[in-house]
Amino acid sequence: MALPRLTAQQIKEDPEQQLRTFKRSKDFLIAIDTDGCITDNMNGKQILIFHPQFMEFYQLWGIESYFREVAEYYNLFSVDRGCNRFIAIQLTLKALKKRKDVQEVLKQKGIALPDSKPLDDYIQFAKENKRGLGNPSLEEYVNKYSTNFALYKLLGWSEAVNRTFPHISAKIPPFEGVKDNLTLMHEVADILVVSKTPYDDLANYWEAQGIEQYVQMIAGQEMGSKGHHIAMAKKAGHYRDEQILMLGDGNGDLEAVKENNGLFYPVSPGYEQESWDNFPEALKQFVKEDYRGRFEDRLLDEFEQVLLTSPPWEKADYNHISAYREKQEIRKALYQRFNPEGRLLIL
Repeated sequence: MALPRLTAQQIKEDPEQQLRTFKRSKDFLIAIDTDGCITDNMNGKQILIFHPQFMEFYQLWGIESYFREVAEYYNLFSVDRGCNRFIAIQLTLKALKKRKDVQEVLKQKGIALPDSKPLDDYIQFAKENKRGLGNPSLEEYVNKYSTNFALYKLLGWSEAVNRTFPHISAKIPPFEGVKDNLTLMHEVADILVVSKTPYDDLANYWEAQGIEQYVQMIAGQEMGSKGHHIAMAKKAGHYRDEQILMLGDGNGDLEAVKENNGLFYPVSPGYEQESWDNFPEALKQFVKEDYRGRFEDRLLDEFEQVLLTSPPWEKADYNHISAYREKQEIRKALYQRFNPEGRLLIL
């Protein structure tokens, strides 16, 4: 990284310090997401870490197939793909509570979904105080409401997730061609990593893969939203709209750059390798400032066809067992490779 790595104390006390003092060194700014964009670890992080950890903390293994189906939809296959972990859990719990079939299974097995109010209140707190959704702001909220014991479990889950990352997701390499494309980008642009993943996990990954030298700085969830990351770098570097490009795999990435009037290059889920193979041509168009318009519109049209806008359980012909089995081979392959002894329901 061009800028020194932040310490734990700096992240806690002033996580945005590098964004505020961002120095422009190239003609262009390229923002890049990591999970599902640089590395094929979106499925692994969710299926192997986020979801089983939540079921373990809240004892929801009795509805494993329903929980996995809903959580995978929001985190991996819908327009909400890549959203913050706390937002994803909020969406998942809300959907589970609305489903009559889930309520019947919960009643039969004597299982209760966790009360979402502590989570909802924390998300509102972070929004009102303009804090990024992450462990530092959650710790602050816990300290503010120290007798709300449900918050400690929520924080425990989030911390457990972070502690598991190095053992699984850090082992998944970048897509083929990423390093070559980073080299091309580095010649013409300042590269900013923007993500809803914690800063330390991002820095660890980029350093472990030997690609950190290409980026100007890394912005994680502690620094606010992706749109906020781009806005601050844009202001500090005085980049024009046509000089800003975002590479991402989710609708949130698209929204983040468009709220800053920048340009978007999709690394489309399921077509990631093809996206990286085609990127050099997109970079040429971007540098010529001939990207906006017909070239970008074609990419956006293709991207819109990839992510789902409505869940399968709302369709008339929905069958839960069939829906769960559709993604079963993805789950089995991940568990066989990274956690062969792990708990996974096979139907």
